[in-house]
Amino acid sequence: MSELTTERSWLDLPASHVFGLHNLPYGCFVTRSDDRPRVGVAIGDHVLDLTAAAARLLPEYEQLFTQGSLDRLLAAGGSAWSSVRCAVRAWLTDDRVRPVIEPLLIPVAEALMRLPFTVADYVDFYASECHATNIGRIFRPGSDPLPPNWKHLPLGYHGRAGTVVPSGTEVVRPCGQHQTPDGEVVFGPSTRLDIEAELGFVVGTPSSLGTSVRLDAFSEHVFGVCLLNDWSARDIQAWEYVPLGPFLGKSFATSISPWIVPLAALDAARVRPPTRDPQPLPYLDDTEAEPWGLDVRLEVLLNGHVVARPPFRTMYWTAAQQLAHLTVNGASLRSGDLYGSGTISGPEREQRGSLIELSWNGTDPLVLPDGSRRTFLEDGDEVVITATAPGRQGTTVGFGAVRGTIVAAAG
Repeated sequence: MSELTTERSWLDLPASHVFGLHNLPYGCFVTRSDDRPRVGVAIGDHVLDLTAAAARLLPEYEQLFTQGSLDRLLAAGGSAWSSVRCAVRAWLTDDRVRPVIEPLLIPVAEALMRLPFTVADYVDFYASECHATNIGRIFRPGSDPLPPNWKHLPLGYHGRAGTVVPSGTEVVRPCGQHQTPDGEVVFGPSTRLDIEAELGFVVGTPSSLGTSVRLDAFSEHVFGVCLLNDWSARDIQAWEYVPLGPFLGKSFATSISPWIVPLAALDAARVRPPTRDPQPLPYLDDTEAEPWGLDVRLEVLLNGHVVARPPFRTMYWTAAQQLAHLTVNGASLRSGDLYGSGTISGPEREQRGSLIELSWNGTDPLVLPDGSRRTFLEDGDEVVITATAPGRQGTTVGFGAVRGTIVAAAG
């Protein structure tokens, strides 16, 4: 959907605001004085109560928001997504509607954000060549860092939808089996707790079992994008990884940001992905297709200090290719499916999106400005991931933040 951003809101927002008319991300919230869940749209430093606004001004779509989650909007499909977005933009630029809308604007500090949608299925990919190469060099020095299939298909694993949690949820240090350096198998809290800075892609329109989704149908099915932290217990993961792959080392928690940025807000951020060699098979070949690389720039903060700035535009496999591969065997999509991009890492050290890379598996600790050192996460550490992307006409699209604090293992 092509959009103009020349309209000005009667809110008189600065053009530099990352939650301006060009963005309008969706979330769900309550307030301390009203615990009814409602759908909200971020505009400037406020949240528009879309549940109430639609009841008054958009009766044909009112039922999409009465549950207080994005579930029905996701399932409604592209026509509804476009109509609702256009209506919200119109309300915020038309002075005649201001008396109705202004009372429904809640200061963002008063909004308590909730999980924005019911997660149906969760899949995570492994799509950054820089990240995969770093991991290969750490664990397979002297050999080809990439497995032989890596440049032929987007590798991924099925995760646990029930442990996808909203930003701000405390992350309990997981326990599990792991192997000590001298080969003993022990049980206990993970000592190598890590992060993975990612984007998450939220599916709206479902697909039928036995069919696949073409590359050019990506925007018909994906509603929007959020930030995602795929917390990882590297010691548990290393012991369980052979032969099937990630399980308990990943399934204890995955955090997502409260705001879902619509694909329509990211038109200006689309870029060509890196050149692929070898050329992918036809169902993954996007050489002649509209590009779905995204110029999204992330920042990772550990205890308030920026430790990495991963660039999403370097990702080898795009979200469109991931969706095509996810469904090529006939697996169906459901509204509320979530899939992660995989750890986002660039070629420079300061662009690495995980601590296992930043500390090179613990051999080169990070030194924080306060003098403390980190290889992996300690109890009490807070991780915050933020991101921005270029918007139309020189604007900037913000994604908000996904944050989590590590607490000691239960028991």
